[in-house]
Amino acid sequence: MQITELAQLCDARPQGGDPALGIDSAADIMSAQAHQVTVLSDGKYKKYLQSCQASACFISEQLLEADIPANMTLLVCKDPEMSFLKAVGALHPEPARKRQISAQAVLADDVTLGQDVHIGPFSSIGERCRIGDNSTIEASVQIGNNVSIGNNCRIHPNAVIYDNSVIGNNVIIHAGSIIGADGFGYKYRNNQHVKVPHVGNVVIEDNVEIGANTCIDRGALGSTRIGWGSKIDNLVQLGHNNVVGRNVIICGQCGISGSCTIEDGAILAGSVGVADHVKIGSRAVVMARSGVSQNIDSGAQVWGSPAKDRKVIWRELAALAKLPELIQKIKNLENRLDKLEK
Repeated sequence: MQITELAQLCDARPQGGDPALGIDSAADIMSAQAHQVTVLSDGKYKKYLQSCQASACFISEQLLEADIPANMTLLVCKDPEMSFLKAVGALHPEPARKRQISAQAVLADDVTLGQDVHIGPFSSIGERCRIGDNSTIEASVQIGNNVSIGNNCRIHPNAVIYDNSVIGNNVIIHAGSIIGADGFGYKYRNNQHVKVPHVGNVVIEDNVEIGANTCIDRGALGSTRIGWGSKIDNLVQLGHNNVVGRNVIICGQCGISGSCTIEDGAILAGSVGVADHVKIGSRAVVMARSGVSQNIDSGAQVWGSPAKDRKVIWRELAALAKLPELIQKIKNLENRLDKLEK
């Protein structure tokens, strides 16, 4: 589409360059070429703008003083990142697909399907399940009995959804994820591990996205719950009876033990480990590779294992870096003391 069309679509004002030029794709500011659009959303990337070959660039009023190439059209807007994302969606639309119920899919007789549902080949849907309007079940998905999936959901290939799971609207579950498997619970009696029955379920609220190969265990008695708008990355383990609040971010390779509470807006960076029965407060940030064994206050930023306030642990690390020097000083003092005593 022309730059002027893209500007109108994305609530931007074209400035300079040739607004009639055609744009066919989007790219980052370091690799964009002619007939591509890019974005400058942070001043630290201004150094790349002068050599950028893009035909158009989304930019805010605050960054207009940057050194702009003469042949580039600026798309001035309030929120360059969001405008750019809208442009990416327009320039790179998802390919149209023929929506159908595959002849190779296996559906129980009492499955309820909404309008315009797509079910790919070799998928299996159990008894008393409900699939909402415009939802897509890709190939080789296994759905147990009494599962409810809302409208506009997309379940990618090879995902497994166990019995009694409840999935809201606009939910994305990526390939290989397991929703509702047994929790990891055992009691040690008579020199053996006795399995604890898990008869609860998993409840996933609206607008949640679950990454590839992530596992969310069902509750032992109640529900494991993922709150509205939360996003969970690939390769995450969420144990039984966890309650995840609204708009929570959980990054890749996190492991969260059972019966934890993660309140609204909290962020768990990559490879965080959380012990059981821990509460992480709203808007708290747990930095990468931290080990959390105690409750975290709302709004706190913690790091390390065991996780502590980030400022405290940075001071500790700074002191630790001085340890070889301090040891040498102590040795010198001991040598002087020995001489004085002699």
